[in-house]
Amino acid sequence: MSAPVVVVGAGMAGLACARRLAQAGLAPMVLDKGRGIGGRMATRRVTLADGGALQFDHGAQYVTAREPGFAALLDELAGATGLWQNGSGRQRWVGRPGMSGLPRAMAARLEVRQSVQVTGLHPDGRGWRLETDAGTVLASAVVLTVPAPQAAALLGTDHRLAGALAAVHYAPCLTLMAAFPGNLQRPFLSQASDSHPLAWIAQDSSKPGRPQGPTAWVAQASPEWSAAHLEEPPEALAGRLLPLLADRLGLDPAQALFAAAHRWRYARVAAPLGQPFLSDGTLWLGGDWCLGARVEAAWQSGSAIAEDLLARGLGG
Repeated sequence: MSAPVVVVGAGMAGLACARRLAQAGLAPMVLDKGRGIGGRMATRRVTLADGGALQFDHGAQYVTAREPGFAALLDELAGATGLWQNGSGRQRWVGRPGMSGLPRAMAARLEVRQSVQVTGLHPDGRGWRLETDAGTVLASAVVLTVPAPQAAALLGTDHRLAGALAAVHYAPCLTLMAAFPGNLQRPFLSQASDSHPLAWIAQDSSKPGRPQGPTAWVAQASPEWSAAHLEEPPEALAGRLLPLLADRLGLDPAQALFAAAHRWRYARVAAPLGQPFLSDGTLWLGGDWCLGARVEAAWQSGSAIAEDLLARGLGG
């Protein structure tokens, strides 16, 4: 199996890169180890015992648009996005019908192979050989848009870009997804705190296009709390986080219809690279870890990689 350009990672950076390359007439192949598209722009869907539907944006909560190019993308894919009026007075876009709606729309005409884990990356003549759990893939150019520690593991410590990757640091995030009956109080749409174990709480069902009925909440723990409890099993984490959320909402934890936790080990870049990407000529590394902890930063990185690759005349 071969492709002119292989993009590893179907998050915002990888999709932005692949989409721009496709618009230029190339045929990139996108590989992702997950079953869904979008990376941390993720949506968890749940069916309750009574048949009721729930969904949770358990990763990125919204996107902002400071760059004209990213704003133009949101306008172009207006059917897959919507403004979330959460009382902040700021323009915050979300995917429709969930956060994964935006990356799924971006991937609509791309070759994306899911549930494919890249296990090795080796120079091969003028290109690269990627070892995966689905076989070997040959490529003239490779773009890695996975978290920096995962990219470093594929490159190895001797690669000349490894030192720059080592300077990038992440903070983890433990996320609670919980639902309460819709007739109970809903004291706010979203709330942020710098001093509470729950750094962010969102009434997820208040976002446009979400299922109505039970009230879906997403609560994200602070980096400090997340680091302290990072290795606990999801069931134990849900048991710790649900009372914290219920207390903030003024509800009884026993009233919850659903509660589950998710671990994001590489949730938020705390020390970014400070430039859009790294490259050695036929290999590019990028993601939000290059410029900052925003979805838009990931788009900037992926877009910059695509422009650099096209400028070099590779992948044709």
